[in-house]
Amino acid sequence: MDSPTRVYSLPRWRVTRWLADCGADVPDDIRVELIGNLFGGLPVFFGGVINTMSVAIAIAVRNPTAPFISWLVLETLVCVGRLVVLLIARHAALRRRQTPTDLYLLLAVAWSVSVGYGVFVSMAIGDWVAATLACLSAAAMVGGICFRNFSAPRLAAAMIVASMGACIPGALIAGQPLLYVVFLQAPLYLAAMGAAAFRLNKMLVATMRAERENSHRAKHDALTGLANRRGLIEAVETRLVAGTASETRLALLFLDLDNFKNVNDTFGHAFGDRLLRLVAERLKRELAADEVAARIGGDEFVVVIDAATQAAAIAMGQRLIGAVARTYSLGEGVTAAVGVSIGIAVAPEHGDDPEDLLAIADAALYEAKSGGKSRCCMASPMTNLAALRRLQAGIAKPAADSAAA
Repeated sequence: MDSPTRVYSLPRWRVTRWLADCGADVPDDIRVELIGNLFGGLPVFFGGVINTMSVAIAIAVRNPTAPFISWLVLETLVCVGRLVVLLIARHAALRRRQTPTDLYLLLAVAWSVSVGYGVFVSMAIGDWVAATLACLSAAAMVGGICFRNFSAPRLAAAMIVASMGACIPGALIAGQPLLYVVFLQAPLYLAAMGAAAFRLNKMLVATMRAERENSHRAKHDALTGLANRRGLIEAVETRLVAGTASETRLALLFLDLDNFKNVNDTFGHAFGDRLLRLVAERLKRELAADEVAARIGGDEFVVVIDAATQAAAIAMGQRLIGAVARTYSLGEGVTAAVGVSIGIAVAPEHGDDPEDLLAIADAALYEAKSGGKSRCCMASPMTNLAALRRLQAGIAKPAADSAAA
């Protein structure tokens, strides 16, 4: 995309949606990024404008007749229009507003039609100096069109045909037998460049899919599909920043299943894994779309919510205990029941660092389990002190090991 802070709108008109289409099964987030690519490549954009404007001006000065003056006027209007729309779009995208994507795409096609018009009239009139300039300019633009617009391969193909395809009827009208070789060369060239745009687009989409899949795997638990520790830390960091700006309180609930080891020991790990997946499903059903559930190892889960008060966080903890502590059908006639104990830390009261909040919630969880399991415990000054001692012990142990080595 042109910039990570800019988001360009998807096209809304039927013709522009068709031009920008990159496949039926492409996710919307990739479509948005591909559209953003069309607004990027500014050096190529300005290089193309300078190229075609220079050629149009030079030919109009050499041969100031109506066809070439008309081409210069058309080229000027289209290039100025494209630049104005591009600047408006960049400004709107930076502020997450609707961008004039449809108009931008149509002006891109109009620009290639203008280039094709220059090629056609130069060849039809028989000014071979002008025709040479116009054809060289158009041929050069084909590479730039393919490189800059392959995020929308249909758009790239349409622009390539509109700009360079005009040499075919131009050669026919020129009446020069030697130019008839264009009837063979041009279609092959246009087909090759169009195919290159589609091929590059396919490779780009595949790469973007792979990047997203790798990112998802890196931040999600393979067994349950919930966030893993890395994904949890990133989510908490993001919510802490947002909460600071909006003065929203965040609650982190650390869950540990009660009696899960008995399920593994009695029925085996396969049934234990099924139980963990079912617990994850129940957690997700209890949470709003913007709330986070994570599995950070074994039978330990973490839930992150916005909580106006500590009482609201405790109420959510009790709700989760009720949701999790029910009988599970694990298949093959096997049923099992587990409970869950929960420790809670709240930001900013208990800290503003994800790792600190996890440690404090873990200490509160230990207190909940010590009190009889299937309980919910809010962090207190004592749990904060216990968490601090654990962190210090964790730091001191590697240092001692290193010194001993």
